[in-house]
Amino acid sequence: MPSAACGVALAAPRNVVPVLEAERAGRILGQRVAVPLAIRRSHERRDDLEVPFGHVGRLAPQLRQAQVDVQLEQVDSRWLLHAFEGTDPIGRQHGSERASRTVARMGRIRVGPAHIPDRESPETAIELVLQRGYEACEIDFESGFWMDYPWAERLGELAHEHDVALSVHAPLFGWVGHLEASGRKWSSALGALDRSAGIATACGAEVVVFHPGFLLGRSREDAIDSVVEQLALVRERLVGKGRGVPFGIEVMGRVRDLGSLEDCVEISRRAGWVRPVIDFAHMHATSDGAFTEPEPFREALELADGVLEPGAPFHIHFSDIQYANRNETKHLRYGEGTLRADPLHEALAGFDRPATVISESPDEESTQMIRAALSG
Repeated sequence: MPSAACGVALAAPRNVVPVLEAERAGRILGQRVAVPLAIRRSHERRDDLEVPFGHVGRLAPQLRQAQVDVQLEQVDSRWLLHAFEGTDPIGRQHGSERASRTVARMGRIRVGPAHIPDRESPETAIELVLQRGYEACEIDFESGFWMDYPWAERLGELAHEHDVALSVHAPLFGWVGHLEASGRKWSSALGALDRSAGIATACGAEVVVFHPGFLLGRSREDAIDSVVEQLALVRERLVGKGRGVPFGIEVMGRVRDLGSLEDCVEISRRAGWVRPVIDFAHMHATSDGAFTEPEPFREALELADGVLEPGAPFHIHFSDIQYANRNETKHLRYGEGTLRADPLHEALAGFDRPATVISESPDEESTQMIRAALSG
């Protein structure tokens, strides 16, 4: 599909090996060093090192003997990312300072819908995504699979060409944490996660989103143990088939069941290849409407940030929400409830980690309003 049809002019891709200046390295190493890093575009995330880094403090130089790059001062300054004061060794701002200061280089925020806007052709789907100003899109398999592998491959080619970040939402029955890893329900869940990973691999999706399941009469600790154990079985199957894409475990909207942010962070920490998917609508519901100022958003992002690998984006679900007794009831048009995107935008400014925000709003106008708030 020619980019002109979407009104998008595309620059020719190029591979670069920039040099980051370790501006404050002299305080630690007694040297000024140039560190070469192979950079991947945002949609080329695989198992390689992913940047951009907002701070060179994220790097852990392993030097037998520090060597000074005598040509450092001749490097084109446009490719330099400078560290700045007021951060801890991994580049986060110290608590009180972060509330009043933003990082020197805020991570890129992509916004997109929670569904493919056209199921007839991948060309039309990507064209609509671009026409509406989106830079991300989640493939919607919640109610079942509707896309075959050739369709996914073509979608991925076009998304790659136009710098659209894709993700996949697995079918709702594809959850983990069953009482036993056997029987029809477990087999169906495993098959759904397997195929979701296959589609994600075919189209180059960043992450496969899935649900953590239920307590089912168990303690929270026992339920989490089951989730982690069954995720290991899922991982073994996927790696054996060349489908070892990252999975994202979504925060749920049930206050007394499995799936709090803390649950998802712990599962991610223990599994290693799983990321928390922060659903702020669900969290707004289970907190009885607490997400009205930047600080709760910031605290949630901080928890997730602690278990995400360097360069991986926050994956966020967002919409206005109706709830009762601290349980979600339905997604609302933006403005009908009390959840707003502006404090999320302010909270994200405290991190150099990029973010993909998927709108689960029931209408296009609401998604556009969320996009506008996060682009401000």
